[in-house]
Amino acid sequence: MTRKQKYRRLLIRLIWFMIIFTCIFSYYYIRNQVPGKIHVVVGEEGTFRFTLPWGSTLETESEEVLLGGESNIPEGAVRIYTGDSFTVQGVKTGNYDMDLKLFGWLPLRSIQVEVVEEHSVLPGGESIGIYLEMNGIMVVGTSELTDMEGNVVEPAYGIIQSGDYILEANDKQVRDKEDLIAAISEGGEDSCVFTLRRNGEIVEAKVDTVLTEDGSVKAGIWVKDDAQGIGTLTYADGNGNFGALGHAMSDSDTGQRLEAASGTLEQAQIQDVQKGEAGAPGSLLGTIVYGDGALGSVEKNTEVGVFGHLDDMSLLSDAEALPVGYKQDVELGPAVIRCCADGSLRDYDIEIIKADITTDSNKGLVVQVTDTELLNLTGGIVQGMSGSPIIQNGKLVGAVTHVFVQDATKGYGIFLETMMEEGRR
Repeated sequence: MTRKQKYRRLLIRLIWFMIIFTCIFSYYYIRNQVPGKIHVVVGEEGTFRFTLPWGSTLETESEEVLLGGESNIPEGAVRIYTGDSFTVQGVKTGNYDMDLKLFGWLPLRSIQVEVVEEHSVLPGGESIGIYLEMNGIMVVGTSELTDMEGNVVEPAYGIIQSGDYILEANDKQVRDKEDLIAAISEGGEDSCVFTLRRNGEIVEAKVDTVLTEDGSVKAGIWVKDDAQGIGTLTYADGNGNFGALGHAMSDSDTGQRLEAASGTLEQAQIQDVQKGEAGAPGSLLGTIVYGDGALGSVEKNTEVGVFGHLDDMSLLSDAEALPVGYKQDVELGPAVIRCCADGSLRDYDIEIIKADITTDSNKGLVVQVTDTELLNLTGGIVQGMSGSPIIQNGKLVGAVTHVFVQDATKGYGIFLETMMEEGRR
């Protein structure tokens, strides 16, 4: 085989590789332009718009889901043209399937259509305190110790990791820091065996404890067994089930989501504002008011919010119920957020500048504060405003979650349907 033939064969292989790669990449790219699940209110039409290539077709064999658009072909199906909208209407509540196909035969994605009754919730906006008790004792990090001979050692380094949760020490269950200190001390200068939960798995780790210069036995581990913080209540339903923050309550040292065993919802008072600016997010400065009785209980801390039950509904006594807005109800343009930035409950003007209905993350929305009063007060979105309800066209559609570090006027938000779906689990 000549060099020219070898070169030609190599070129042909490269072209085929590029064609196959492009096809596979395009398939998954197109597939990810469509959500795996949508909600529609029974008896109402939900309007959707997906950016898909010519020839994409939605089909359903269910008589309870009706499809509509500019081109119904055949009955029970709708062809999607790039940029065209189509409608989905649910006749009866329940879960139904809808198939997306390319060229009418190549399966791209199965979409679950959940047809629900119209639902209303009480919008929040009030500043709240959240207290969490850990599901185990969380390791923040390790530290150096000075032993009786004056040697500096770090016995737990490389053995115990930040984010580990200590469940047992020397076969004794430990529920708080005091239990842990007692278990290590009782073991004397012998090694301490820790039972840990690490990334969801149970592991054991052995640490050589140290008799320190003050006469105590230590393992050189920094830990915490509880956490607290201030955020904003997003909503509560008629049964008192609430959602807040729109993101997880995380450890300030490790940045990891706190694994909570239980917790309480407390009253909070905003006393001052640290104004946000480029590169330095601001915050609402306040205190958690303990002692007057908890407002409710925290049941879970998830990536899309903190959820639990309100025992005292007086916090929302002045709130008027609003219909739940689903992803397809969100429009680019004016909306408001409700929060207590100045200590009193107010609505402030914003613009929704991006809405990605394909995601269930806590960054599906991008918003920009346009309200002059809020900009003068806080500079935009600040820490402590997480969970502030986003209201548009008379519906509660989402919540603020994060601020853009380099532009405090902008931030991320989460769709309300994502929060509520997690809250119901």
